[in-house]
Amino acid sequence: MAMVAVQLVMSLSFTFVSPILPLFLPEVGVANDRQLYLWTGALAAITSLMAALVSPMWGRMADRHGRKLMVLRSCFAIAICTALMGLAQNVWHLLGARTLMGAFAGFSAASVILISTQVPRSKLGYALGLMSSGQLIGSLLGPVFGGALADLTQSYRLPFFASGALSVAATLLCWWTVPEAFTKPENKPKTSVSAAFRQLAGVPGMMVLVTVLFLSQFAIQAVQPIVALYVQNIVGDQPNLATLGGVALSVTGLAGVVAVPLLTRTGDRFGEKTALMIAIAGAALATAPQAFAGSYWGFVVERFSLGLFVGSIVPITNALIAKVTPASERGMTFGVTSSAYFLGNSLGPASGGVIAAYAGLPWVFVVTTVMLLAGFAWVAAAVPGRKGP
Repeated sequence: MAMVAVQLVMSLSFTFVSPILPLFLPEVGVANDRQLYLWTGALAAITSLMAALVSPMWGRMADRHGRKLMVLRSCFAIAICTALMGLAQNVWHLLGARTLMGAFAGFSAASVILISTQVPRSKLGYALGLMSSGQLIGSLLGPVFGGALADLTQSYRLPFFASGALSVAATLLCWWTVPEAFTKPENKPKTSVSAAFRQLAGVPGMMVLVTVLFLSQFAIQAVQPIVALYVQNIVGDQPNLATLGGVALSVTGLAGVVAVPLLTRTGDRFGEKTALMIAIAGAALATAPQAFAGSYWGFVVERFSLGLFVGSIVPITNALIAKVTPASERGMTFGVTSSAYFLGNSLGPASGGVIAAYAGLPWVFVVTTVMLLAGFAWVAAAVPGRKGP
């Protein structure tokens, strides 16, 4: 439960600036709507792109030096980089800070590795579901608090410093309260990243799961950066715009707090493949209507419906991956699979920004729906059914 609390605080920190970032860009010199859409996507993408490149390295270090150490490193790096964003004087400063954050971050992957090596195999899905619930509660509170702080103080910079302070708090919480029973492995030949990829490719269904991580994150993150801008299109310029954007982002987490433990427990009892198919199909069906939202509250209801399914995709997939990977190799395995996760996180926002700039905001939701349906079809066709512990 200590790690769930750390996950909650870090998720709160991550999402604190979610509704702020696109609204902050005019202050640092982004002049028109097209540039705004493109920069919003690029800034969201660069952090995950860097994380995709370095995740295998951090995963290997987790296997050799301890998983808790990687969580602490990530939390502290995020704190420093987020504070630097609040000091940015132009958009290139923002880009640099977010690039640095990606190179030293990887909190989610490090947390999954830590939990997957400390929890009994039969309870792994439920444990990762609890972690996801902590993440969802943080994502529920973060955008609302961040947007409200910006509106109350009339400052888009202050939320960045508040977010950095939260990451420092999470670092200290993890240091003091999270145990780890880690035994440093005996000297053994290092496994290269290419060799790790070849090993993963030989596990039945593994490459499909890696692809699902990519497709699902691509689809989810293509939408996330433009939610506040979509709300602005619906309601116009209002003094509480940041708060409204924060609510639209947070309501997805509110639904997930209830739904994720139920779906992940369903996976433990009846098979993760079934639970994963339900999660992906539900997310696709809830995303499509958002392209045609005619009112703010209708859009919020649609975002809530999405939250009933979308938050379960990653923990269920990670549970499937962990169950087919020896505990001693999970750091390297999750380092490699996290590259696919972060690559989706990177290409999704960048593609969403381009689609919004040249085709219009509603088309981002259309493309997202198609990506999720493609993931559903591939899971149905290629992932072996697994039941029970």
